[in-house]
Amino acid sequence: MPYVEEEGLQYHLNIKPGDVGRYVIMPGDPKRCEKIAAYFDEARLIADSREYVTYTGYLNGEKVSVTSTGIGGPSSAIAIEELVRCKADTFIRVGTCGGMDLDVQGGDVVIATGAIRAEGTSREYAPIEFPAVADLEVTHALLRAAKGLGYRCHAGVVQCKDSFYGQHEPETKPVSGELLSKWDAWLKLGCKASEMESAALFIAASYLRVRCGSCFLAVANQERAKAGLPNPVVHDTEAAVKAGVEALRILIEEDRKKG
Repeated sequence: MPYVEEEGLQYHLNIKPGDVGRYVIMPGDPKRCEKIAAYFDEARLIADSREYVTYTGYLNGEKVSVTSTGIGGPSSAIAIEELVRCKADTFIRVGTCGGMDLDVQGGDVVIATGAIRAEGTSREYAPIEFPAVADLEVTHALLRAAKGLGYRCHAGVVQCKDSFYGQHEPETKPVSGELLSKWDAWLKLGCKASEMESAALFIAASYLRVRCGSCFLAVANQERAKAGLPNPVVHDTEAAVKAGVEALRILIEEDRKKG
């Protein structure tokens, strides 16, 4: 039996089948949910529990939802598990990242094609040899959306970690040598950006047999700062949100054509 607080209600999200659409946008910050839901028709608040806020409305006449996940892999995996139990099957993570590749500047949109599993949650789903990859249909929709909206965008592998300060202050940590060595490896391999949720979501989505992709606003790029290059700092996530919403519209129409 699923672990539920009461009959038919998911324990953490406090939702049940019928509360959400099959298409779900997943920001980390609960405060972004209302802003994203403003793009929906007839949006209404469904649940507000812990870090999980859920709104449901309509896009192109199709029932869609937005559910926040909080920060990191553990809470994100809980969210996708419980949403799938409520019949959702297509997910777009919308959030922020820190640029790594020197071409990525603050204000750019980054679309993840895959994720480095430098976190712990995904290891409780799959052996480390199994790759964390985004769904191709969702990724193509995100690329079409971002380019169609005229945004500077980058597609590639992102790094996912559990420790924010392990990234930003690695030299202060007891395992600094390991952190710095691996960071250098990710840079040499062309990693686009660093964030905290996609690896867990992609692996959980593979296990659950659902579609999941990710797009982010690059807030800044610490490697550009180190290199003495211009490093604009941008906190407005509107570009990533609009790309995610437009990608859902594309997916809805494509799914209708497929029947």
